[in-house]
Amino acid sequence: MGGGCGMSGPSERVVIRLDGVERTFRVGSERIRALDGVRLEVRANEYVAVMGQSGSGKSTLMNILGCLDRPTAGSYLLDGEDTGRMSDRRLAAVRNARIGFVFQSFELLGRMNALKNVEMPLAYSHVPWRQRRRQARGVLERVGLADRMTHRPNQLSGGQKQRVAIARALVCSPTILLADEPTGNLDSRTSGEIMAVFDQLHRDGQTVIMVTHEAEIAAHAHRILHMRDGRVVRDEANRERVPAAGGERGGSSA
Repeated sequence: MGGGCGMSGPSERVVIRLDGVERTFRVGSERIRALDGVRLEVRANEYVAVMGQSGSGKSTLMNILGCLDRPTAGSYLLDGEDTGRMSDRRLAAVRNARIGFVFQSFELLGRMNALKNVEMPLAYSHVPWRQRRRQARGVLERVGLADRMTHRPNQLSGGQKQRVAIARALVCSPTILLADEPTGNLDSRTSGEIMAVFDQLHRDGQTVIMVTHEAEIAAHAHRILHMRDGRVVRDEANRERVPAAGGERGGSSA
């Protein structure tokens, strides 16, 4: 997995490069420009928050970064590879191997316990069973759920469900972890504990990009992008960063 390397700041390696990215949608006879010439670089082990009002383009940007959508114009290089030149099959393989997703609504399968939910991406990649089980156990321990592996989602709290979702996102050792409003369904105490997980992942060397509308959540990041009308209107270092109280290890009550 890439954890435990002790990194606390970005490296020189650029993992994301957007150059003049546009994304337009057709609604009836009208063309809606959701992204308008976005230029962006993200380096390995950066911790970035993306903020903006509804309709600012932040969700469209995340879909493109996650290779769930393609730009209408411009280029997106992921780890130096031009995603625009990839076939759909190649793009799906790159997405599964290099990008981990954490969603507001957890997206867990109710009939499966935590361990099997985390194993799912490895099963899709045809990883042997014993290796799947070993890797899934490892990431669940990493997010503080060693004692909840056999619990199903309906036996877990909201914070525990989000930890399972984070573990599932990490199990394939992604280059980038994308989180879309990861605390949106959680109370403030549990949100703080989940943010402690993200803070620790960043300290361990993980690149994290998070969409949020909450200033107190964005305050954990080292860099904050502000979007409006499909553009990045401000890109600033966060010099007043607020690390989360507490840590994720052993804190499975949340």
